[in-house]
Amino acid sequence: MDHSTVSTKIQQSAEALRRHLKSAKGLRQQTNNDAAAARNRLHLRKWQAGRLARTHADLLASPRFGQAAQFFLSDLYGPKDFSIRDEEVERVLPLLIKMLPGSALRTIVLAVELDALSEELDSAMVAVLCRAGQIECIDEDAYAAAYRSVGCQAERQRQIHLIQETGEALDRVARKPLLNGMLKLMRRPAQLAGLGELHEFLDRGFHAFRCMGSASDFLDAINRKEQQVSDNLFAGTANPFR
Repeated sequence: MDHSTVSTKIQQSAEALRRHLKSAKGLRQQTNNDAAAARNRLHLRKWQAGRLARTHADLLASPRFGQAAQFFLSDLYGPKDFSIRDEEVERVLPLLIKMLPGSALRTIVLAVELDALSEELDSAMVAVLCRAGQIECIDEDAYAAAYRSVGCQAERQRQIHLIQETGEALDRVARKPLLNGMLKLMRRPAQLAGLGELHEFLDRGFHAFRCMGSASDFLDAINRKEQQVSDNLFAGTANPFR
């Protein structure tokens, strides 16, 4: 790949990153400016985190896949608030473009896009559950009804696809020995520069994927289960999470 092509891809990644950061930040600000809305989002995200842990209990318990599964459920698709990480990315974006390999930058782009899309879908879910008076007592039936009411099937498919894409990007990054050394060297400077959350995100993801070898079986298992759950929910299947 020639220099101009690499430069174009990096620029495209930077533009996408700015766009997704703006979207995620706007949605979070709307929620965080209202204490009740923030509590409601937390109710939903805690329930979803429990559902994910139950659905993927075998991966979490696996000696080979456990660390990667925990990273997915905490750093990509769980209840964690990524405000600090995304603010760090936004603040030093020009520096990241210069310093990070294209593959690492692409990983961040995908993670932030997943974050922004999840914020959007969660906001819609919270609104439906609040109207139904079930936000503080979510159960499987209430969640399933809200999921179908929100709809957004194309966005749900994109969400699942982004999980796969982000995992594949992390898998590629984990195979780059030079990046391992760079992350170790960057730990202290990153903390001093106020970039600890961003560094920890990359470092956790790198080591989680490096430890399990090829990620294809792991990613296929997550994709298959999440696709089945989504299909069940839209179809109104009994016991959709099983």
